[in-house]
Amino acid sequence: MKEKEKIKLIFADDHPIFRNGLKNLIIEDHEIDFLGEAENGEKALTLISEFKPDIALLDIDMPKMTGLEVLKEINKNKVKVRVIFLSVYASEDIFDEAMELGISGYVLKDGAVNEILECIHKVYDGEYYISPAVSNLFINRRDKIKRLETDKPALSNLTKTEMIILKYISQKMTSKEIAEELFISIKTVENHRTNISNKLGLKGSHSLLTFAIENRAVL
Repeated sequence: MKEKEKIKLIFADDHPIFRNGLKNLIIEDHEIDFLGEAENGEKALTLISEFKPDIALLDIDMPKMTGLEVLKEINKNKVKVRVIFLSVYASEDIFDEAMELGISGYVLKDGAVNEILECIHKVYDGEYYISPAVSNLFINRRDKIKRLETDKPALSNLTKTEMIILKYISQKMTSKEIAEELFISIKTVENHRTNISNKLGLKGSHSLLTFAIENRAVL
């Protein structure tokens, strides 16, 4: 029988005592291949590039690059790695942004170590894991999505490109920046902006920007 492949993992956290303690416990799990550790987001990104792990376990609040900034860079470079965030607090804004960026797991640091290990295994198996301690944030996010779908049912009429542009607008990107990102002309972006506004019934020069920013977390 073929031996089950180990979970290739890198871990980043700027607190040495917490990092060493959790690292030692992870190493004891014989189904995990611990590839390396980092004390900041910049080094974490280097480890991800070097080792190409299955999972990157990242603290959100790190020097040089935060966990969110690392994940943005991962997405930008289309790196195939599942990301689990560790956090000391349950911030709704950070949770929403993390979900928007495509995390696979979110666990609080003060939770049981067994929960972190369970999260690693579930994420490796293709599941998503949100700590029960922050389940209210997940419910709030789901409720916000439902409210938005009710208030603006025309969102479902937007094309894939229009939805992408709407997300970029929510990040306060200009038409020029969006055009450069999508390799299209500024005029094409402006046409899309007009179409989006018409479909959503938004009137006024700043109404689209206001709508996008207010709903950024769930777009």
